[in-house]
Amino acid sequence: MRGLSVPTPAALVALLAALVAVLLTARPAQAGKTWTSPTGSAPPAAQQPQQLQGVRFDQRLGEQVRLDTVFRDEMGREVRLGDYFGKRPVVLVLAYYECPMLCDLVITGLGGSLKALTWEPGREFEVVVVSIDPGETPELAAAKKRQTLSRYNRAGTEDGWHFLTGGQEAITTLADAVGFRYAYDKERDDFAHPAGITLLTQEGRVSRYLFGIDYPPRDLRLALMESSNRKIGTLVDQAMIFCFHYDPTIGRYTAASMRLLRIAAGVTLVAVLSMIVLLRRRETQTQPPGPLGAA
Repeated sequence: MRGLSVPTPAALVALLAALVAVLLTARPAQAGKTWTSPTGSAPPAAQQPQQLQGVRFDQRLGEQVRLDTVFRDEMGREVRLGDYFGKRPVVLVLAYYECPMLCDLVITGLGGSLKALTWEPGREFEVVVVSIDPGETPELAAAKKRQTLSRYNRAGTEDGWHFLTGGQEAITTLADAVGFRYAYDKERDDFAHPAGITLLTQEGRVSRYLFGIDYPPRDLRLALMESSNRKIGTLVDQAMIFCFHYDPTIGRYTAASMRLLRIAAGVTLVAVLSMIVLLRRRETQTQPPGPLGAA
C-alpha cells in the first residue's frame, strides 16, 4: 500500500539548489551604502554645543598617510612617521598628554584590550600615540609612556610603544589623512575631540576604525589581522573573519548572519545529497530479483 508521494531525488536536489541560490544572492539591507561619519545616534549639529560642532571621525578607509611627516619621539629625537611602518600594522591614537579625561580613557582602554591578546607591540604590530597639542613636549610624552607601560605591565614590549609630539603642520597633516576632526577651546584651554583608534596597514593606509573608549579584544584582534593583510593570526582567526563583518557605521565587528546561513545551506545540501545517494544504493542492494524467465 502506498502512502503519500515522496519527491524524487531530482526534485529534492532542485529544491535545495534553489534555496542555496537565494541565500547566495541575498544581500544585507545596507549593502553598498557608504558612510562618511560615524555619528550614529548623536544629536544634529544644531543641537550640539558650539565647541563640539565639527568634532568627529570622518572615515577615510584606504587613505594613505604621509610617511615623511616629521615628529619628535619621547626621547626628543626627530623621527619620520614612516619609521614605524614597513613591517607591521600600526595602531594610531591621536590624543594629547595633558587631557583631563578622555585621552587617558582611550589609551587605558587600548592597553586593557591589548593585554587580553597574545600578540604584542613590537612583534605583531606597533602602537603610535601622537599629541594633537603642538605645545606639548617630549618630556610629557615620556611621562605618558611610562604611565601606559606600567599599566600594560608586559615586559619586552617597550620598543613597540611610541609617543610623539610635533608642530601644528605635522599634526594637521596626519589628522586630516585619518579624518580626525577636533577643535581647540580657548576659554577652557583644552581640545574637543572624538574618541577612538585608527588601524593602518604596514604601508600606511587607513584600514579600520574602532570608536569609543572600550575596544573588545575580539574586534581589535580581527582589525589587526585585516590590517596586516592576514599575515598574522591563526586558522581560527581566519574563520572568525569569515563569520564576522566590519560595520563602519559603528566601528565594530558584527556577526555575519547571512554568511552563516550560506554555510548552513551548503552543509545541508551536501548532507541531503549524501543521504539520497546512500538510500538509493541500499534500495538497489535490497531489491529482490525479478521473476524467473523475465526478459
